[in-house]
Amino acid sequence: MKPHERFYAFEEDFRDPYARDRDRVLHCSSFRRLEYKTQVFLNHEGDYFRTRLTHSLEVSQIARTLSRMLDLNETLAEVIALSHDLGHTPFGHVGGEELDRQLKSDGQVLGFEHNFQSFRVLTRLEKRYKHFDGLNLTFATLEGVLKHSYPYKKPFLEELEIQYDLKKHPSLEAMVVDHADAIAYTSHDIDDGVKYGLISFKDLFQDPLCQKVDEMVQKEGIQREEKLYRHRFVAGLIKILVEDVIKNSEEEVKKYRQKTPIVATLEADQKLPVGFSKETDRALKILKKLLFNKLYTHEKIARKMYAGKQCIKGLYRAFREDRDLLPVYQKELFSVRKEERVIADYIASMTDRYAMKTYHEIYGLSL
Repeated sequence: MKPHERFYAFEEDFRDPYARDRDRVLHCSSFRRLEYKTQVFLNHEGDYFRTRLTHSLEVSQIARTLSRMLDLNETLAEVIALSHDLGHTPFGHVGGEELDRQLKSDGQVLGFEHNFQSFRVLTRLEKRYKHFDGLNLTFATLEGVLKHSYPYKKPFLEELEIQYDLKKHPSLEAMVVDHADAIAYTSHDIDDGVKYGLISFKDLFQDPLCQKVDEMVQKEGIQREEKLYRHRFVAGLIKILVEDVIKNSEEEVKKYRQKTPIVATLEADQKLPVGFSKETDRALKILKKLLFNKLYTHEKIARKMYAGKQCIKGLYRAFREDRDLLPVYQKELFSVRKEERVIADYIASMTDRYAMKTYHEIYGLSL
């Protein structure tokens, strides 16, 4: 069996292919480790903060709702959503950016990219079968993870150009996941940020979209000073964004669904049929800019992220200088994979606390 053919080969099973994919992802170790990987806030400082695991579950829930309302395949959207962050490093995006810098400084031109790493987790790094690597998932799931974020022309995808045609969009379900991801992290970062005093509603009310949500919540009879207000605000923001995607997408999606009732794919130069309205898309970009300036660059977050970045850098350089610092099973991989990539894969698989514990053991310091 050729490597790419195994994605289509399945033993007899009472589940449909995408339900089988979902179950395999849910039971893999990389999915469980998401519980202790940072979303935005380091989760060991408070039990309330979202992690990569809770974020993935929230994206999955929104993606299922959108898919159901657009008459798409809920289970395919669900498994793409559950898988889309499996490749993230410890310490959120800054961890991935630092690992990318370290790899490129060592001559690895592809560097590190979390979407591609998620694909590698599903196809190479998880081991569940004797004769091949990966979880043996369907093509639609793998393509959705690899290409759910537009545009697709990225250096790491060049080697997959033939199998995963970059001239075509992925399934409509993958497009749904991309928008569910944006809805989830925007609304829930606001929830976490307000809860821990890193951004205030006074800041948020400068934004037109947040003003619209505020009006909706107050019509429910809930005042800004009430404890319940934050919960209703977050729910209201999700409601507005979800309803906008449904309203703006349903007619276009229907056209493609009639032509290809199973998994619709489009040419890359065709307009994406799933998305926000132009008005909401602009409003969301303005809100994201506000969150960047007021929340994501807050000194409390910046300091912790800087510490995480130093941890990633320290681990990578230590493992490169002395391979005996690595576990035996990692060193055995040097015979089949480049040393730099083995080290990067090992670091990327770590949880935040395991990365910090390992850094402490090596350097005898506390971050």
